[in-house]
Amino acid sequence: MCGFVGFTNKINDSSIVLGKMMNRIKHRGPDSEGKYIDEQIAMGFRRLSIIDLSEKANQPIFNEDKSIVITYNGEIYNYKELRKQLIECGHSFYTNSDTEVIVHGYEEWGTDVLNKLRGMFSFILFDKKKNEIFGARDFFGIKPMYYAMMGDTFMWGSEIKSFLDHPDFKKELNETALENYLTFQYSPTTETFFKNVYKLTPAHYFIYKNGKMDIKRYWEVKFNDDNEPDLEQWVEKITDIFENSVNAHKIADVEVGSFLSSGVDSSYVAAVANVDKTFTVGFGEDEKYNEIGYAKEFSKYINKENTSKVITPEEYWGNLSKIQYHMDEPLADPAAVALYFVCQLASEKVKVVLSGEGADEIFGGYNIYHNPDDMAAYNKIPRPLRRGIGALADKLPHKHGVNFLIRGSKDLEERFIGNAYIFSEKERKNLLKIKTDAPDANVITKPFYDKVKDKDGVTKMQYLDLHLWMTGDILLKADKMSMAHSLELRVPFLDKEVMSVAQRIPKRYRITKDSTKYAMRVAALKACPPQTANKKKLGFPVPIRVWLKEDKYYNIVKEAFTSEISSKYFNTDELVKILDQHRAGEYDNSRKIWTIYIFLVWYDVYFGNK
Repeated sequence: MCGFVGFTNKINDSSIVLGKMMNRIKHRGPDSEGKYIDEQIAMGFRRLSIIDLSEKANQPIFNEDKSIVITYNGEIYNYKELRKQLIECGHSFYTNSDTEVIVHGYEEWGTDVLNKLRGMFSFILFDKKKNEIFGARDFFGIKPMYYAMMGDTFMWGSEIKSFLDHPDFKKELNETALENYLTFQYSPTTETFFKNVYKLTPAHYFIYKNGKMDIKRYWEVKFNDDNEPDLEQWVEKITDIFENSVNAHKIADVEVGSFLSSGVDSSYVAAVANVDKTFTVGFGEDEKYNEIGYAKEFSKYINKENTSKVITPEEYWGNLSKIQYHMDEPLADPAAVALYFVCQLASEKVKVVLSGEGADEIFGGYNIYHNPDDMAAYNKIPRPLRRGIGALADKLPHKHGVNFLIRGSKDLEERFIGNAYIFSEKERKNLLKIKTDAPDANVITKPFYDKVKDKDGVTKMQYLDLHLWMTGDILLKADKMSMAHSLELRVPFLDKEVMSVAQRIPKRYRITKDSTKYAMRVAALKACPPQTANKKKLGFPVPIRVWLKEDKYYNIVKEAFTSEISSKYFNTDELVKILDQHRAGEYDNSRKIWTIYIFLVWYDVYFGNK
């Protein structure tokens, strides 16, 4: 796991500038660094040594005649098989690294090399003979890729912060991203919070030549129920492919550990992986917010060592600025902070960890996926009547029963934008002083729903979450929080071979009346006790709603809400109103409060000294 930066070379002091950009991401690769600079391009790299620890595997990596050069972040788990094929095709290797496989694979197969790879990756390859840049991001978006056109300079990197040191970079807040964020709790489009900086979409590659960028998709998830196998057969398929994926994800020349919560996903990973060390964090003594007891009990069950830490409120709040710096863009998921601390804990003992991200999206694990079936009876009421009831309900205080009527008045495509829906369009307009051209949430989600318009409701929700929520929230924090501690995080559920099985499982084996990701849970029973395999989805519980009612943290947030920065973008009276409503117990506004507060923390980090 590593980090890279680079730019088309239009400046005189390119080596100095590149060095500063590389230093910005030293945390991604503290073991070594490398540069390639010519009159066309400047490419920089920071290395975290995982496979082939020798110096000769340091990047940039070249082909035989050095006409192709690459910087790459990730792991290719089938690199040994591909290496063998390429040697048989006549290619000569000078390292034992997985990076070199991409170089020779590109020589042999061109951009088709992408569909031969199994793993997580983001890379930039410069073909000197063609004078073009080939860049790509992995199938699910596990590894990041940012790019920008500033004047005549094209720049790219694993993290946006590396761009800050380039003389052509113009730092401006993208106010459109702010408005989108208030609804989604993350930046849901290819735009970022920095104007004219973009994210390469997962499963896409680009060719940059003569100042023009051509972006193409190379792989796509395609849900298509296969009703022929019965449950037992699906369980066998899941068992076999998941064990295969876990074994592939364990390939390393350093020790591999595993994260562990009380849930089935991380427990299944840890049990199958058979690693020696597991890591867990929690809050206080309340089991509602502390899974350490569960994790220690499960670690004993699989006879492994568990290292745990209780995060204090002071630690949690005291590290928010540092965490938002590492995040690059504001992310209002409270679990991101907890992930920061479990990564810190693991990095003290191992260089690589396995984690359970992705299981919910591909196997159907979120409790909200019950919604289409739960709403089925109500949806039998004629749509115009439901619309009218919803319009009346919307005028009432939004409490539990009222919210059901509002949701029931809407089609699935209108009411579900992902696992987080913080502020409606109406609410965010009321909060913001600024005016932007941000689209409604449904405009952002529509292209994804259009691709699965013939599928059932659960599949539609999974597809949307795979492309928005998982990439914009789950994998963003997984990469940034692990790399903040020079730790490689691997996600064996997010493997294209696992996906090839998961996308064919019928809905009845994903969601049942009493369970989520049903077939996967049955498979997990082979490695985990019933109380773990059948445990209800919790997420990563964080006591934000409790803390915000305490004087200390209420006052910290109120000070931010009434600050000069806040008044620049928000109607501060409205912010204080939702804060006071929460403290008084009128509404649980904790997620709304957190979304705004995290933006203000992030803004102070990146724009506070402007």
